[in-house]
Amino acid sequence: MSKARNAAEALVSAHRLVVKVGSSLLVAERGEIRRGWLEALAEDVARCRARGQEVILVSSGAVAIGRRHLGLFGRRLRLEEKQAAAATGQIRLAHAYQETLARHAITVAQILLTPEDTEERRRHLNARATFAQLLSFGAVPVVNENDTVATAEIRFGDNDRLAARVAQMMSADMLVLLSDIDGLYTADPRKDKSARHLPLLREIGPEIEAMAGAAGPGYSSGGMVTKLAAGRIALAAGCRMVIAEGNPKGALTPLAAIEAGARATLFLPRGEPSSARKAWIAGALNPSGTVVVDEGALFALRRGKSLLPAGVVAVEGDFERGDAILVRALSGAEAGRGLSAYSSGDVRRIAGHKSGEIAAILGYRGRDEIIHRDDLAVTQTG
Repeated sequence: MSKARNAAEALVSAHRLVVKVGSSLLVAERGEIRRGWLEALAEDVARCRARGQEVILVSSGAVAIGRRHLGLFGRRLRLEEKQAAAATGQIRLAHAYQETLARHAITVAQILLTPEDTEERRRHLNARATFAQLLSFGAVPVVNENDTVATAEIRFGDNDRLAARVAQMMSADMLVLLSDIDGLYTADPRKDKSARHLPLLREIGPEIEAMAGAAGPGYSSGGMVTKLAAGRIALAAGCRMVIAEGNPKGALTPLAAIEAGARATLFLPRGEPSSARKAWIAGALNPSGTVVVDEGALFALRRGKSLLPAGVVAVEGDFERGDAILVRALSGAEAGRGLSAYSSGDVRRIAGHKSGEIAAILGYRGRDEIIHRDDLAVTQTG
């Protein structure tokens, strides 16, 4: 298999894809949506869905579209003007996706995020649950940064990092950054004709970072720097990433060009998404409390099951929904740690009860599990 085909294999074999669309691909110079390009992308999404893949789109373009309708061309925008442009452009952007994907009988859902939504634990869990529910319904989430409420300067290139954070949040196994260039080079190929294309990378060190050039002309201001920043996030999460040209030559659509072996740069992580997420939970979080479980629950956890309320015999400390907590055996030994779906007060009330009794006890129906297996890292398996 050639290196060019590696990206194709990674794309086709992925179960969950996050695809980032840059402004320079989607929006023309004067702020018009490139309808033909968007229709081609919709064909790609439909094909991915037909073979059983889940797709999440992270799309730039709201500010670029909005400034056209507000007559804000020809000068640098103040923050509040960018936010106004984002507010009007986001409506048009979402409608364009909805209208285009509807032709393939695909439902679109709009999600606006800030980096804090992917980093603060409770907001992270809420967003993750929303994404998971939408995907289970067969919808395609279309994500953009929530520019209208940002308190820091808005930068179009931030969606590279946002896409990587979404991939991390959703344990995606493939992140595709569609760009105006077909991957990473040893130098900027627009300035250095001797620059070599790099088809495959397994890590991003200082030498690779030094190869990133400045942003290109037009609306995109992220350039290769933010793509490498996205790569670091994706690789740490065990997610493969590919940088590919979004304007393929000939009749091929953007993702179809990758599948056909078009030149691209593939970044390969050392671990899988699930193992990387479990490593993050096991090692990167400070537990806020503890639940003690019986032998039956301990046996189930060691075999990859979730922690149900029936197996909890004691609760220590005070914690909120989404906080990291320790799981201990009756002996006092740590058995694992994970993200609690309930506060400590609610866990105390439902401990020892069956999941079917939760609604009657708490007055609302939450999750069946105190810690879902996807949010649990077992630290002792024997």
